[in-house]
Amino acid sequence: MRVVSWNIHWGCGKDGRIRIHAVIDVLRKLNPDIICLQEVAANHPELEGSATANQFKQLAGAFGGFHAIEYAPSEIYRNNVPRLFGNLILSKYRITQAHRHLLPWPADPDNLPGMPRGAIEVVLDTPGSKLRLVTTHLEYHSPLQRLAQVQRLRELHAQACARARIFAPHPEMDAPYQLGERPAAAVYCGDFNMAPGAADYQALLAPGLDGASTLVDAWSAQHAGQAHAPTTGLHGYPWPEKPDCYDYFFVTEDLVRRVASVEVQSETAASDHQPVVLELIPGA
Repeated sequence: MRVVSWNIHWGCGKDGRIRIHAVIDVLRKLNPDIICLQEVAANHPELEGSATANQFKQLAGAFGGFHAIEYAPSEIYRNNVPRLFGNLILSKYRITQAHRHLLPWPADPDNLPGMPRGAIEVVLDTPGSKLRLVTTHLEYHSPLQRLAQVQRLRELHAQACARARIFAPHPEMDAPYQLGERPAAAVYCGDFNMAPGAADYQALLAPGLDGASTLVDAWSAQHAGQAHAPTTGLHGYPWPEKPDCYDYFFVTEDLVRRVASVEVQSETAASDHQPVVLELIPGA
């Protein structure tokens, strides 16, 4: 099972031109089963390159055999037309649940730039087992806001684990109550805007709340003792000043044994971030 996570920078290349087809070409070559994207835009002419098209629809249309779940926590209206900026999941596997979580955005007068942030959570019927998958894009400018978002992700994870422990089917109830199993086993991925070992990184990987399973950095588990490969700062983009790692896959403890590989695809210059690919061995 191959999962790709990628901040696509709304398809804007280093020359300031939007080439969403280049993003699609890279994704097809990576041959994923699940695609998790951040910085997908719709009707944003003011963005560099003028992102006027609906990229959610473009990307979903390019992978017509995949199920699409989108969430744009930044939703602005001009003349009653939505201008969207957010996350997208495309899955070859059947999606049985979808949850859209708006993350905290506390006021921070020392870091006024910013935008609402969110996370998409889906339950997938993967080979051999159900699996929760969460993708997100945390705050860049404000450490205060980013830490609040990390804490909320931990709370949501603890809630999911607690519900998994007491899950029992209720077929006699009406459909809205029949959500089905929401397993504790989970993959978290995206652009976390934190450096390896930073305080917010450590906070995310701290022992689980209320008996929840602890999250593990899949790269560190697979590449013990090796520094994280950079996911930004390559190919001459003006940001950041030097290569660094902001993009991750985190897995629950029980999934560590199923991690076959975690790799950063450094070749493409289609975005100011690089795609990260996780391969999981199917499991019961």
